[in-house]
Amino acid sequence: MPTILIGVLAGFVAGAFGVGGGILIVPGLLWFTKYEQRLAHGTSLAAVVPISAASLVPYLVNGAVDWAVVALLLGGSVLGALAGTSLLHRVPVRALSASFAALLVATAVRLFVSPHGGGDGALDARLVAVIAATGLVAGLVSGLLGVGGGIVMVPALVLAAGFLPLDAKGTALAVILPTALIGTWRNRRRDNANLRAAGTIGASGAGAAVLGGTLSALMPVAVANASFAVLLAAVAVRMVLQFRSATHA
Repeated sequence: MPTILIGVLAGFVAGAFGVGGGILIVPGLLWFTKYEQRLAHGTSLAAVVPISAASLVPYLVNGAVDWAVVALLLGGSVLGALAGTSLLHRVPVRALSASFAALLVATAVRLFVSPHGGGDGALDARLVAVIAATGLVAGLVSGLLGVGGGIVMVPALVLAAGFLPLDAKGTALAVILPTALIGTWRNRRRDNANLRAAGTIGASGAGAAVLGGTLSALMPVAVANASFAVLLAAVAVRMVLQFRSATHA
């Protein structure tokens, strides 16, 4: 039952905000199923595969995917995912927990500030380099922390390339799907993913992901940013408190 609830919530968030859903799946597995940190990250990335596939459908229908940018992001993202899944077995668990919480807080702050995009969308040499680097970082975050990487790509596309939020989300989701597939393949070879649990989470979240993606096109940007920021901050605070409790136990 907990895995089904995790999937539904993660699916809706993934579809509405253009992320893979790992920001909820990882803490959900840690809190409700008592997974070990690394297994939670690996299982989360596997669950991101069906959720991101379902999330992408409404964005494709709305034509909100820039395939040229997808190609630029994907090269770096694949390399980053391969590196991240390798580092997952070398980085201390405490560092993983702290990195995940810090990533959530940083994204929440960006959403509260909610700056407008700083680019005009023209793919000049500078922007191509920025997008490729963004893909590399997103893939590294995906493989290491068990998230899709959308929390890196969506803000970067809005700020650096001047993307509309809807187009940034759709483009990020198109990159997340193959990145999560490759990361899961690597994790499975290292026996670091529970595919049964991932399948349950992914299947239960697919319908919610489509709904979230559909509502995203109707949601005012300010409301979407603020609500997502509150969610990220709440999860980050809960993880920090849990980490401190475990440290002092």
